[in-house]
Amino acid sequence: MTGIAPTRPSMTGTISSMKVEGAYTFPGSPEQVWDLLLDPESLRQCIPGAETLTETSPDHWDAVLKVGVAAIKGTYKGKVAIVEKQPPTMYTLQVEGSGGPGFVKGSAKISLEGNGDTTSVKVEGDGQVGGMLAGVGQRMLPGVAKMLMNQFFECLISKSKALAA
Repeated sequence: MTGIAPTRPSMTGTISSMKVEGAYTFPGSPEQVWDLLLDPESLRQCIPGAETLTETSPDHWDAVLKVGVAAIKGTYKGKVAIVEKQPPTMYTLQVEGSGGPGFVKGSAKISLEGNGDTTSVKVEGDGQVGGMLAGVGQRMLPGVAKMLMNQFFECLISKSKALAA
């Protein structure tokens, strides 16, 4: 990603390589789930705390997120990009943002695999968090990241179920 200098491990308050993983089952074919996962309106509605999501070029958006969980509260401005697309089986989601409490930068590999009338979606990601956000929320961050990821995918699964009905 461009725009933010690489994180140095010596940077005060930085957590490097915070891992997130998840697996979700969607109704529908990989092609249907792929279309949903890349639909800008679905993303706008399902990204937790998304206030705006503005497309700047194909598969690239500027975002404003307002996240308020315990010590991890703040408004973040950043960028979201979908790269390395291999329809309908895999893509990489890149996110970077900064706000008063600190910065967030990360990427996640999203894999889709058909299984009869459902599709398994696997997420493997890692990221860095820095600034006051890292210092105050260090122990809470992995749990908060997992909770936000679950909210995002549960929202998309409910949209997928509505489409399948």
